[in-house]
Amino acid sequence: MDTKSAQETARVLIEALPYIQRFSGTTVVIKYGGNAMENDELKNSFARDVVMMKQVGINPVIVHGGGPQIGDLLARLGKESKFVQGMRVTDQETMDVVQMVLGGLVNKDIVNLIQHNGGQAVGLTGKDGRLIRASKMLLKNLDADNPELNTSEIIDIGHVGEVRSIDTKVLDLLGGSDFIPVIAPIGVDDQGVSYNINADLVAGKVAEVLRAEKLILLTNVAGLKDKEGQVLTGLTAERVNALIKDGTIHGGMLPKIRCALEAVENGVRTSHIIDGRVAHAVLLEILTDKGVGTLISKD
Repeated sequence: MDTKSAQETARVLIEALPYIQRFSGTTVVIKYGGNAMENDELKNSFARDVVMMKQVGINPVIVHGGGPQIGDLLARLGKESKFVQGMRVTDQETMDVVQMVLGGLVNKDIVNLIQHNGGQAVGLTGKDGRLIRASKMLLKNLDADNPELNTSEIIDIGHVGEVRSIDTKVLDLLGGSDFIPVIAPIGVDDQGVSYNINADLVAGKVAEVLRAEKLILLTNVAGLKDKEGQVLTGLTAERVNALIKDGTIHGGMLPKIRCALEAVENGVRTSHIIDGRVAHAVLLEILTDKGVGTLISKD
């Protein structure tokens, strides 16, 4: 390494130092999905990010998705994927596949990836330690004239759930250890029925109950953009609500932003919508001055 390269390395480390000092001992909940989960280079950069976070005293908690992988296996089994209002219609057969893919294949691949990159991880579903208590999600029929939908006011889409409560006992145990929790978003109700839950929602609720310093949602976009296409950051809850009202935030970004907003309104210090297509996006957002996405805080 020449002198110029060495000096640049030293500059990066010095820039990171105050952030390491500030966030050491805190919890950061990360929703992991999208392109960051499908590209080998990005997968390894993500794993190294969370290993380094743990090494410098930050406690990462990972909640992962796996929609494309579920769809792939259903297709191989000859079963069509159906969606209503963006939610996968989940009958018992589909739920069996969801549990195999999320709780098995995807979860253990992430655990293995972290361990391959020098860390220690434990894979969990919401069934472990009664981590996620769920209830059935019932959707309001927004299109009663659509013949493909039940024309009643409420639509039952099967084993799709909402978070009713989070029991942090198992996470508290892991938080004081060297292990990084990796959570598949599967919950269970009081009768033992399993439910597939949106990973963003689970990550938000986990961040709330852990009083996390940060909730980080990895996406396939650069962040929240204004109407001119510029990435917005340093937003307050009041500003985000105004952007929702004037239509700047709409479509597929709306549920993610509402999840981030609800987290900061319920005790999480900051929420971040960041670009998972950028290598080392998590460390760049946490440990550098500029970051790589949109930061939202309560005030």
